Amino acid sequence: MRSTYSNPDTEFKPKWGAARALWPYLWRYRIRVLIGLVFLVAAKLANIAVPLLLKQVIDQLEQNQNLSLVIVPLGLIIAYGLLRLASIVFNELRNVVFAKASISSIHTISLELFKQLHRLSLRFHLDRKTGALSRDIERGTRSIMHFMRLVVFSIIPTFFEIIVVIGILFAQFDGRFALVTTVTIVLYGLFTFFITQWRTRFRVEMNQAESNSNTNVLDSLLNYETVKVFGNEQMETQRLDHIMSKWNKASMQSTMSLSFLNVGQAFIIATGLTILLLMAAQGVADGSLSLGDFVMINAFLIQLYIPLNFLGSIYRDITHSLIDMQRLFDLLDEEQEVVESPDAKPLSLTTGSIEFKNVSFRYQDDLPLLDTLSFTIPSGTTTAIVGPSGSGKSTLSRLLFRFYDPQAGQILIDGQNIKDCTLDSLRAVMGFVPQESVLFNESIGYNIKYGASDATDEQMHLAAKRAQIDGLIESHPEGYNILVGERGLKLSGGEKQRVAIARMVMKQAAILVFDEATSSLDSRSEKAIQAAIRDVSKGNTSIIIAHRLSTVVDAQQILVLDKGQIKESGTHQTLLDQNGLYAQMWQMQQADTLSA
Repeated sequence: MRSTYSNPDTEFKPKWGAARALWPYLWRYRIRVLIGLVFLVAAKLANIAVPLLLKQVIDQLEQNQNLSLVIVPLGLIIAYGLLRLASIVFNELRNVVFAKASISSIHTISLELFKQLHRLSLRFHLDRKTGALSRDIERGTRSIMHFMRLVVFSIIPTFFEIIVVIGILFAQFDGRFALVTTVTIVLYGLFTFFITQWRTRFRVEMNQAESNSNTNVLDSLLNYETVKVFGNEQMETQRLDHIMSKWNKASMQSTMSLSFLNVGQAFIIATGLTILLLMAAQGVADGSLSLGDFVMINAFLIQLYIPLNFLGSIYRDITHSLIDMQRLFDLLDEEQEVVESPDAKPLSLTTGSIEFKNVSFRYQDDLPLLDTLSFTIPSGTTTAIVGPSGSGKSTLSRLLFRFYDPQAGQILIDGQNIKDCTLDSLRAVMGFVPQESVLFNESIGYNIKYGASDATDEQMHLAAKRAQIDGLIESHPEGYNILVGERGLKLSGGEKQRVAIARMVMKQAAILVFDEATSSLDSRSEKAIQAAIRDVSKGNTSIIIAHRLSTVVDAQQILVLDKGQIKESGTHQTLLDQNGLYAQMWQMQQADTLSA
């Protein structure tokens, strides 16, 4: 499957496709953008008029140098001040008008990105590096605002001013003035473009190192206990130091190349400005230009070259913003592995029976996991799926929820192929308790109500009671407001599982899946969880995926999965009587229990 996000750092050139991808979001606010551009042009025209007016003031003062003050210069001086004020006012109006478009665009993109991340397949989220992903999103959203401000507030105004000033120089003076100005700007632009293209690779390397360091820090902190238990603080520090050394090297290269760029830009501007002022001074000396002309040319050039000087850094910042934006838009373009068919219909649940019909699945092409698997789970019954590690037990639940699609075969619920049903309707009828339940860093009440956010407190209390977690909650001073900590780490494994069961009870799903829900618990917690599972499973179609066979002896049907195929099926006693794989596993686990 094509992935636009997985490895973009191999390309050092900025992708202008990111700018094209941004355009539809701005187009929604085209009226505001248009009004903002009108204010922009007005501000620049007022700014350009200042040197023209300054010439008139100086020429008038020079012609009337024996008078202390005359009417015409006074009016021109007042107009000069008003033009300066108008330039600032129009710029601020432009900022206010355009702010709505830029901020709303970022808001829309952020929401679409969040929805896209939840649409992407489980495979993407298993492969992702959370720290790097969060940095890419942060830099991407920040760079959108930066990019739009640079283009609208710097690039467009500067080029507009350059064109108008060159036109004035060409119309009012010797064509050489316009020619020298044009050549200087072209040389400046070419130098900036090629050097910035060369420098861009250092920015990419910096971003990659920064994302890796953020991932490393986050991963190390999330595994704090493991680091402390093994005494590997020094090793973690060395890992981070190795990554930061790459960032350090790329940062130094970026800084040194920036200095070279700045010096080269300053040399080109200084040379062009000197030549133009020499030409203007010669014109004043031979009488072809007035003193006002000299001042006007100087004011034009300073007014032009100051933003032009920043144009180099602006172009550099734009290329950096494009790189950061591209990561974000690559995420938006990432293909979904599991999608609804165009004519998908809501699942019509009647009894809740499940059938796997000749299902084959593999995560990688050369590693088949499930091979033409077929079995049926009658409605209202409990079916256990057991087998050695790596036999594909947990994969069955992921296929049932359509986190993945099988390469062959069908999965049916009440005779309906789940690929023909909408994803929301499919997942709405199923509840799930995984091997390790991860909770939100909120209260226990919030986590239980997550199964049905609009439920009443009475329903929440009933769900907690059925999951046998009510005793712990009610004995605590904070009750249902107990904070569970990040990923629920303030609770024990058994407590987390019972919260997860209560959350599933709140959902009132007809099909329940328990994936190794007791595998990591002690015997006492395991028995409590088993009792809770038996209670909530009554009357529902339930699937219990387990490694410990003692947890599934009461199941109406036990499927023994090995090497992607069902090797045995039946009740606990029937399978023991067959003296096959299940019986061998049972004997081994009983021997382990006795020896313990």
